[in-house]
Amino acid sequence: MKKLINNTDDVVSEALQGFAAAHKDLVRVVTDPNYIVRADAPVRGKVALVSGGGSGHEPMHGGFVGMGMLDAACPGEVFTSPTPDQMLAATKAVDGGAGVLHIVKNYTGDIMNFEMAADLAGAENIDVAAVVIDDDVAVQDSLYTAGRRGVGATVLAEKICGAAAEQRRPLAEVADLCRRVNANARSMGMALTPCTVPAAGKPTFELGPTEMEIGIGIHGEPGRERKTVAPASEVVEMLATPVADDLPFSAGDRVLAFVNSMGGTPLIELYIVYNELGRFLSARGIEISRNLIGPYITSLEMQGCSITLLKLDDEMTALWDAPVNTPGLRWCV
Repeated sequence: MKKLINNTDDVVSEALQGFAAAHKDLVRVVTDPNYIVRADAPVRGKVALVSGGGSGHEPMHGGFVGMGMLDAACPGEVFTSPTPDQMLAATKAVDGGAGVLHIVKNYTGDIMNFEMAADLAGAENIDVAAVVIDDDVAVQDSLYTAGRRGVGATVLAEKICGAAAEQRRPLAEVADLCRRVNANARSMGMALTPCTVPAAGKPTFELGPTEMEIGIGIHGEPGRERKTVAPASEVVEMLATPVADDLPFSAGDRVLAFVNSMGGTPLIELYIVYNELGRFLSARGIEISRNLIGPYITSLEMQGCSITLLKLDDEMTALWDAPVNTPGLRWCV
């Protein structure tokens, strides 16, 4: 195992220390329990957005804390759900009196712990709504889920709903918008290599030198099938076809196309993937109206990518374009 770390037991805590030092103008990092909040939290009269999950997927979620996205994020240990006490502490820290929305990826541990935190917050008279993200079309059930996994749509929901919350929309409206983003988004990913969790010291799965996994999960969960490595055009066809067919996306649709690196794939390859995705969608009469390209939901050093398509309407497009200022995503500020 070759990693730029000190002690495997200290990876998350030391990364949080570095994150806090690098972005102290935007966020505050609280320890015992660990959570990240925007520097001006709580914002009075604004619905607060809280998300979280295992570390190792940076910049998700802590990198999306700030104006226009999340109010707080709860980082668990690597590939491990955060605990209810983290989620409760974060919820209380950002409650500005207008309620709190929990955005939860569909992983069993995340759902169970966020539900416990919401119940505890409710007992303290904090109004909490929760939306589960389950946009992955690769498999119906997996090692960590009942139903579809939550992946790329998570970032899109956090951005769009974060913008709506900045407009001081009520909790029920922001939650409904989050459900609408999830309902109109579909994703699928692939891996060229596995990744290594520091505490484990060995790859999460094995791939031969000429193999790739189609439909991989962000924790290294197996996908639909294992195939021989193919050109980017064929890989895009394997990912984009089930994504486009599932909603389904139709001629005349405008979409946000999100091409994500799993951590080890460079931008030069992502732009090749995006170019092929544009060809694929154009042949179907689908217009890419907005895009996001880069490492936004990673799986440590895994090489591979995922494709997310979100069917846009005018409201979601305007909210996507709205200003955002976080460590991991910022524009028009």
